Amino acid sequence: MMPRITMIALAGAALVLGPAAFGANVARPGTVNYIEGAAYLNGQQLTGKSVGSTDLNPGEELSTQTGKSEILLTPGVFLRLDDNSEVKMISPDLTKTQVELEHGRAGIEVDEIHPQNNLDILDAGVTTQLVKNGYYEFNADQPTAMVFDGKAAVEVGDGKYRAVKSHHELALVSGPGDKPLAQEKPASFDTNEAKDDLYNWNSLRSQYLAEANNQIAGEYGGGPGFAPSWYWDPYMWDYTFIGMGPFYSPFGWGFYPYGWAGGWYGGGYGGHYGYRGVGRVGGPVHGFAGGGFHGGAGAGGGFHGGGGGGHR
Repeated sequence: MMPRITMIALAGAALVLGPAAFGANVARPGTVNYIEGAAYLNGQQLTGKSVGSTDLNPGEELSTQTGKSEILLTPGVFLRLDDNSEVKMISPDLTKTQVELEHGRAGIEVDEIHPQNNLDILDAGVTTQLVKNGYYEFNADQPTAMVFDGKAAVEVGDGKYRAVKSHHELALVSGPGDKPLAQEKPASFDTNEAKDDLYNWNSLRSQYLAEANNQIAGEYGGGPGFAPSWYWDPYMWDYTFIGMGPFYSPFGWGFYPYGWAGGWYGGGYGGHYGYRGVGRVGGPVHGFAGGGFHGGAGAGGGFHGGGGGGHR
């Protein structure tokens, strides 16, 4: 059994204090959690060693060319940049997290969000606040907020916001001084037709993070210092999210709560999902059944160096 790790939650960020092999790590909004291909921080190319140890501070920019990248926002929220895209960190505060998509596209997976998490995405000078768990996409080249699942609130001027619900999108239009103008009502869209490479890559990353959660959730006993947060998985070489109870990501991948073990099963991409074999035990459980994971390898071609080897 893997040595138990002691977790101390510090202002909502995960601070891992354990065996030397695990290291001491802090995750906060803006932590780079995955890179694939060419990714740059303020013009300097990142490597696999940057994963988990590099943060975006206010005013700093993360960009991609032929490649993709993932950063952590508030605990349970992942922002993923598409090829040829760029995002700027405005505020990394846990209660006021703001990023600006400067060009290209981004997908955002929201697995857990609370009323005190003010999570804003700026696109074309327009602020969109993510309100509920779900999956969202933004396009800075053709400014649009798309809500595949969840709920967003888009600023439309004079301190007013317009709700955008699941399966709806809204064009983002800025006025003089980058102030948002009044816009048309949100339009519905076919979420199945909109599932392109960016969506599928987000689903794949969600699958990997569910696997990472599956590997380490049983190692945390839920003592007095435990809080839902980011936890480092040295096998997958990234942070994953562990919450108070079991849940599914917007893509249908199952996540364990702390200290639990058993088996999830699910088909992914619109399959049928369920939960089975739950119990409080001390060791990790590896593998999903019915279309889930097979060992630590998968497709994707990104950097997952270190303890667990690499995905190819």
